[in-house]
Amino acid sequence: MKIQPDFISVQSISAYGPGWIGVAGEKMMRSVVLGSRGERMDWNCQQFDDLGAAHFAQLADLGPELVIFGSGQRIRFPQAAWLRPLIERGIGVETMDTQAACRTYNILAGEGRHVVVALLLEPISVP
Repeated sequence: MKIQPDFISVQSISAYGPGWIGVAGEKMMRSVVLGSRGERMDWNCQQFDDLGAAHFAQLADLGPELVIFGSGQRIRFPQAAWLRPLIERGIGVETMDTQAACRTYNILAGEGRHVVVALLLEPISVP
């Protein structure tokens, strides 16, 4: 699906599909963290089972007001202990499937919110 906002002056997600997103003309097929203040880094995980507390501590260190966690093709919630660094800093966390996370990030970033999206982009297996 292609996403075309009216105007957005911050880093945005321009398109997405199963196992990929588009950012600034680049098709990304690996898990990634994007922020409304220009943050962009690989998120070292290929599947939900790879995640742990260190992944969410990394997000807390960015200091956003909100973290949106895109958990892949379906909604899967992180363990409460993994979220402790975010909660202790008063950073909100929302979990949704990755496609919904892309849309939500664009809206909030476009409103000028300091938001970070952590997207789990799992490899798509072809039968």
